Amino acid sequence: MHLARFPKYQLGHFPTPLERLDRLSAHLGGPEIWIKRDDCTGLASGGNKTRKLEFLLADALKQGANTLVTQGATQSNHVRQTAAAACRAGLDCHALLERRVTNQGADYETAGNVLLDQMMGCQYDFRPEGLDMNAEGIALSETLREQGHKPYFIPGGGSNPIGALGYAACAQELVCQADAKGLQIDHIVHATGSAGTQAGLLAGLFALNAPIPVTGFSVRAPRQKQIDIVHALAEQTARLIGVRGTLPREIVIAYDDQVGPGYGQPTDEMVSAMLLLAQLEGILLDPVYSGKGFAGLVSMIRSGAFKKDERVVFLHTGGSAALFAYGHLFENQKAA
Repeated sequence: MHLARFPKYQLGHFPTPLERLDRLSAHLGGPEIWIKRDDCTGLASGGNKTRKLEFLLADALKQGANTLVTQGATQSNHVRQTAAAACRAGLDCHALLERRVTNQGADYETAGNVLLDQMMGCQYDFRPEGLDMNAEGIALSETLREQGHKPYFIPGGGSNPIGALGYAACAQELVCQADAKGLQIDHIVHATGSAGTQAGLLAGLFALNAPIPVTGFSVRAPRQKQIDIVHALAEQTARLIGVRGTLPREIVIAYDDQVGPGYGQPTDEMVSAMLLLAQLEGILLDPVYSGKGFAGLVSMIRSGAFKKDERVVFLHTGGSAALFAYGHLFENQKAA
């Protein structure tokens, strides 16, 4: 897998750490738990989108763009990191924020990631829930083009084959780190949403002939829909990389039991899991993505899904900036 064939604009701090969580492993009494710290990518407080944006930004510059256009939910980690990437490259940034969450208090649309969007000069507008947000973003791009700009549209989450290259690269990085440590990884677990992270990992591991199972806990879509989305993008990414053979559908593992009431809607399990990791290991998750993914991992361990001698890597996708829009959860220490 020779990813240097694809242009890349350096944005992040790589490789991100791969750390063993001794206190958490002892507390849960299950497998040996490791964490891949993609919250430490370094771009405007870090997160998984930085890997995708390195390839997407390079493609934008190659096409002569002077403006990045994207979309996400109100507390979008992707929008925040896209705004930061635009700053680094001297580009403008326009974003559309979908009001998927409207019941988390008066500060939800001004705190957390939205505050950081403002600080980095991102021009954003809100949209009601339920629209085709990628179509809205494409329409905004056309309007900007008519006004004389040179826009480059990035879909929600940076999740297209170019963006997913970032997680094919992460797969390669993770395997190299594990080999250097003499660590045999038996499973990878993470939160899955727009699918670019899981699809990229699967395509990269498939290309490397490293058959490590990857479980994604959906934060929005029902299980079968999430599997469909991930598989389609993983196939496209594998073809872009030049992998021989068809990526099997059966390697896509996703569950929807941590979604709870909906996207961005807290659950007691998520709050408990976030507090557990914070208080045992001093690591902060976010309430929308990584918190629910980690709650899924804790649930799997407690149900006996792993053997005690197995080694499981949790991929931390970042997002702690959103905590400041959900402070009430941790005052009450439960979702209600």
